[in-house]
Amino acid sequence: MSPVDTEKQEGPSARTISALVDDAAERFAAVGIDTPREDAEAIVADSLGVAPKELSADSADDVSAEVAEDVENKVKRRLERDPLAYVLGRAPFRNLEVAVDERVLWPRQETELLVEIAVAKLPQGARVHEVGTGSGAIALALMSERPDLVITASDLSPEAAEAARENAERLGMDLDVRVARGYPDDLGEVDMVIANLPYVTDDTIFERSPEIQHEPRIAVTADCGEDGLGVIRGLIAETPSGTLMVMEHDTHHGPAMQELLNEAETLRDYEGNERASVGKAP
Repeated sequence: MSPVDTEKQEGPSARTISALVDDAAERFAAVGIDTPREDAEAIVADSLGVAPKELSADSADDVSAEVAEDVENKVKRRLERDPLAYVLGRAPFRNLEVAVDERVLWPRQETELLVEIAVAKLPQGARVHEVGTGSGAIALALMSERPDLVITASDLSPEAAEAARENAERLGMDLDVRVARGYPDDLGEVDMVIANLPYVTDDTIFERSPEIQHEPRIAVTADCGEDGLGVIRGLIAETPSGTLMVMEHDTHHGPAMQELLNEAETLRDYEGNERASVGKAP
């Protein structure tokens, strides 16, 4: 490695905002991160305690040694391909910001489609249960946008359930989160089951972005089987017949979901991919 490369690994010598952003963006690009500039600005803004949109990324203002050190620590985590959401400790989702860490998947923008579907389809006062709630993002977004709904959630991971409870408390919402595998035995009937369950196979996980390796494997692959639908099939089988289900899945799973659910419809996410299906449990 050349002296220049070594210096880049140790971080910038100058401590201006622009130098920190430029240095981080260059290092991120070098390891193949898709959004190097955006990630660099988000990290520097976070260390400064401001929103990214408020950051003057070309500023020649100096920052303190403490801020520079904090930026460098976060940059090193991102270089190791920790998801940006984990580095920052939070992620936007619909109109909320949820706290995330290694206990849970960080919520993606495409998952917002599930909330959009539920908001549009549910009648006043409907009962909704989210299976595999993780951070609680889906359930909490629904509570925020449809306060008339009766919403509960569950996760098989006690650590994930605790993360969801923490987010609910932080956001001032009363979300009933229980630890259970699949459809909880004591749940009774609900009007809708909503879920973003594992659907990545053990064979294909290494074809995806390196960041997914840092997420809890139980929430990514679990018992998905060769086609990625094992966990989804299990929940559909457990859910009372006729219950409306909204489920995220991989982009090639649409035809299979049409067979698994009655009266099924598959919808596309913001990128145009078939991302979620809605239908009734058989």
